[in-house]
Amino acid sequence: MLERLFKLKENGTTPRAELIGGATTFMAMAYIIFVNPGILSSSAGAGMDFRAVMAATCIASAIATLIMAFWANYPIALAPGMGLNAYFSFVVCGKMGVPWNIALGIVFISGVVFTILTVARVRELIITAIPGTLKLATAAGIGFFIAFLGLKDAGIIEADPAAYLTLGDLHRPHTLLALFGLTFTAILMAAKVRGGIFWGILATGVVGLATRLITFSGVFAMPTLQPTLFKMDPLGALRWEYLTPIFIFLFFDMFDTVGTLIGVGTQAGFMKDGKLPRVNRALLADSVGTMVGAAVGTSTTTSYIESAAGVSSGARTGLANLVTASLFLLALFFSPLAEMFGGGFEIAPGIFLHPVTAPALIIVGCMMMKCVTDIEWDEFSESIPAFLTVIIMPLTSSIAHGLAIGFISYPLIKAFSGRAKEVHWLVYLLAALFVLRYILV
Repeated sequence: MLERLFKLKENGTTPRAELIGGATTFMAMAYIIFVNPGILSSSAGAGMDFRAVMAATCIASAIATLIMAFWANYPIALAPGMGLNAYFSFVVCGKMGVPWNIALGIVFISGVVFTILTVARVRELIITAIPGTLKLATAAGIGFFIAFLGLKDAGIIEADPAAYLTLGDLHRPHTLLALFGLTFTAILMAAKVRGGIFWGILATGVVGLATRLITFSGVFAMPTLQPTLFKMDPLGALRWEYLTPIFIFLFFDMFDTVGTLIGVGTQAGFMKDGKLPRVNRALLADSVGTMVGAAVGTSTTTSYIESAAGVSSGARTGLANLVTASLFLLALFFSPLAEMFGGGFEIAPGIFLHPVTAPALIIVGCMMMKCVTDIEWDEFSESIPAFLTVIIMPLTSSIAHGLAIGFISYPLIKAFSGRAKEVHWLVYLLAALFVLRYILV
């Protein structure tokens, strides 16, 4: 049955290799079980129910990963995307003031649009039109933004009375715990320990329990989805002012997925003549996973580059995904552990720190920065829009503003430097729409 479903011999693999590869992928991305509910339950963001989001994270990850397994037969796992969850919680719900159920509706609509674009094969036009510089800068900007959130959650940086950022109180016990977690996780990553971020979270949590900074509240519990299940409001999301977040969720999900598929596909040897076979099926697994995630109560679900860890351990088919998905479902019953480690600690009225998961955000932010080396820094018509995109995101705490400034400045600089023909017409259209948004809103 396994041979018939997953074509193991054809792909040069064995059930044992797939088992090890699937477990390795899970360990590499299991940090999302702690981090995602921490971000979406933040009082400064969406304020959703922690345990419900944790359950939604596991279920959405498992279902999307299974779709990828049986429909596309690739060892590429999916889960709520980092960066997208921060945008959902801190920007859409926090700064824009959108209720989280409507924000879930926005995510659902973006998944529907992604599905339509994939089926209609319009995605090739969009992917081709967007300048490579802006794709790279967007990923780097999100990395800066995530690291910024992690530093704040750790208490390493904080706002002073003049509204500037300054160094936090490094003698604060919870900040010291976060510094330990950051150091320990960094050492694991430097030593190339598989699942280093996950093990760093567990080690930091154990130290927190030993020092009584974290109160033990159990390990096992029955999962609950009731606070978030089918609470999304897609009809409430059908408003003009929500077009920007719909586009941003769609944009990030599309390029994040394509980048992951190409990266993992190349590593595993799946690419044929520069193309990935069954790519539409893989993209549909992503878009359907996003719709499922919104329905159960979490932000955009996307393909995870951490799947490369499983591929390096021998995974070559969807059977590895079957293992990864099973472990996500098993994790459903460990919500008290996730809440202990991922929940916030109030150090002052209205001020919360997340010392256990904050190091993971900083490390993930660091990992997302490597793409800046591919930006043409000596070509100013490329580097200036890229720099503006990257720097605006963390300084305004808005991925949307960074993206908008990048799309406006790129064609503007190109056009007035006599290189207008280098820019696709779709980029000019998007730039005009962003300018119109700032004029009208």
